[in-house]
Order: sequence, then structure tokens, then C-alpha cells
Amino acid sequence: MLSTRHKGILRTCGLAALVFWAFYYIWSTQTVNAVDRGYSQSTIGNNGRPRPTGPRMNATFVTLARNSDVWEIAKSIRQVEDRFNHRFGYDWVFLNDGIFDSTFKNVTSSLVSGNTHYGQIPTEHWSFPEWIDQEKARKVREDMAQRKIIYGDSISYRHMCRFESGFFFRQPLLMNYDYYWRVEPNIQLFCDIHEDPFRVMVEQKKKYSFVLSLYEYQETIPTLWDTTQKFIKEHPEHIVKNNSMGFLSDDHGTTYNRCHFWSNFEVGDLNFFRSKAYMDYFDYLDKAGGFFYERWGDAPVHSIAAGLLLDRSELHFFNDIAYWHNPFTHCPTGSQKRLDLRCHCNPKDNFDWKGYSCTSRYFELNGIEKPDGWQSQAD
Repeated sequence: MLSTRHKGILRTCGLAALVFWAFYYIWSTQTVNAVDRGYSQSTIGNNGRPRPTGPRMNATFVTLARNSDVWEIAKSIRQVEDRFNHRFGYDWVFLNDGIFDSTFKNVTSSLVSGNTHYGQIPTEHWSFPEWIDQEKARKVREDMAQRKIIYGDSISYRHMCRFESGFFFRQPLLMNYDYYWRVEPNIQLFCDIHEDPFRVMVEQKKKYSFVLSLYEYQETIPTLWDTTQKFIKEHPEHIVKNNSMGFLSDDHGTTYNRCHFWSNFEVGDLNFFRSKAYMDYFDYLDKAGGFFYERWGDAPVHSIAAGLLLDRSELHFFNDIAYWHNPFTHCPTGSQKRLDLRCHCNPKDNFDWKGYSCTSRYFELNGIEKPDGWQSQAD
């Protein structure tokens, strides 16, 4: 018979073994999950297909489109899915000033690896506000048409610019998300995207990002900066100290140099746009009427807001995301980087260092060293 002492030793050893194997099981399970999550595990999305499950930020793609855009947006979705989203399964929100038909929904939902959501924009977000003088706005459109200013005679383009400036982030389908990635019809992505841009935004505390920057047409924004200066004087509490005025102005804010981030690609923090600072700025511009009495675009509006209302450390340039939207290309600078990312863009087409790009200015303002090889892509 075993002595009481021996029985105690056996009980202790048994308990130790049980604890060891329990710990090992938990550790091994977590290790496997950390590797496999987002690749081998899946759930069923609302399109009825398996969806990658892991680790995603609270983010979504967002696209403004109409039913007639279905085949052009289908091309864009395939670009995004093949180069990035098939590994993550982020959701996709589609917005329309009309009602999406079954063809649009069926085609797009079959291509997206995440859940798809479809929303109709409220009329008050896509129409003339009551304070706009319709006759004055009509004469402006006629004048711009005669001067052949791009989209100068378009009513729908003005509604779109106003919507993207002040209302897209208020749509009910976006209210449960913190970050968005804007995707337009008929874009191209030339390289694999290894890093999750949403994770970069979250972990590095970025609030607005871009891949292309350029100068705006002065004819479309003659009083935008004057209106912005009035806002600055009336709301100094919203202007951050370490801002990016040097990107927007060559003379410390006296005039606007027309530099802006091209907003057809942007990854941003929705809570920045929902902030009091941004909402006050948009409301101030909206009351001034420049979306209709001129042709203010959402790109300069977003850019000026990000440049003045955010700390410059909260802006980000995604060099690794190779992007094309007619007529400009961002092709990553650096031959090894392009090989690593399996790029198929011609580096000679890269717009970053051309004379009409503002990206050099962004690098200089933030003390960022330009990547090796940039000189060969300059004018």
C-alpha cells in the first residue's frame, strides 16, 4: 500500500501534469489561431459565401455609384479583392442617390468577400439647400460651360461634391464603422497590398491618408480660401498648432496654393469627419454657397480640413498602394519594393515627383526623405 506521503506526491504530480497540458492546449490553440486567422477560418457572409474572419479593424470600403456604373465598379472591386481584401473580408457599403437594382446588387455582392450593404441617399443630402439662389446658380453654370470648365455646367457633380464633403459619413450604413476606404468605379491597383491600411491607420493613430496630390483648378474655387480664412478667424479653437498650413499655402496662409489630396482614393477616420471641428467647417462652407455658386470640390475641402484641423502627424502617405484613376498614376518608388509587391506599373508613369504633383511639398513639410530613385521619375 502507498503511504500517505506517496499519495500526496502522486496527487501533486497529477495536478501539475493537468495544468501543464491545459496550458499547452491553450497556447497551441492561440498560436494556430494567430497564424490562420483571416486565411483558413471562415464564416458565411451575407452573400452566401465563406468570409475571412480575422483580425479586422472596424472599417469598410465605401463607394458612391449608380446602377449604370455596375460594370465599371465591378472592375474596381476585383482589383481591390485580388490585391488585398480576399485575405481580410472587409465589408463594402454602396451608396446611390437612387435605388440600386437587382443586377447591381447581385454582381457586386458576388465579388465582395465581406458583407455588402446598399443605401439610398436622402433627398436633403443630394439637392439644393433652401438658402441657394437658383437663378444665380444657373447663371454660374452657364458661364462655366461657356468657359469650358470641367463639370462646370453639371448639377449632379455639384450635388456629389457637396455630399462627399458633408454627408457621406452621416449615412446610417456607415454609423457603426470607424474607418473607411473610398473606392470609385474603374480604378486600378498595380501591386499587392501586404499591410492592412486600416490597421496602419489605427496603430499609427492616423486620421487621413492619400496616394496622389495635385493642384486644383483655380476657376472652380475662386473664393474657397477667402471663406476658409473667415472661418479661421471666427473659429480659432478648431485650428491645431502643428498643422499642415505649409502644404496648403506658400505665404503662411495669405493665399491658397491649390494643393490638395486627390480624394477619389482616401482612407480616413470617420470620427474626424463627425467631429465638431469638421462639421463646423463644412456648415460654414455650405452656408457660403460655393458648392453651387462656384464648383467647390470635395478634394480641396477634405484637404484643407485635414491640413488645418488635424496635427500633421495624423496624415499619412501610402507609398505601397499603387493606384490609377484617370489620368494619374501612383507607382511605388523603389525597384525592389515593386518586385516585392508584384507590381505591374511602369515607374515612369508615377505622378508623385512631377511638376503638377504636391507630394514633394508634403515630404518636405514633414521632413520625410524621398525614396531612392525618385529623381528618375521627376520631370
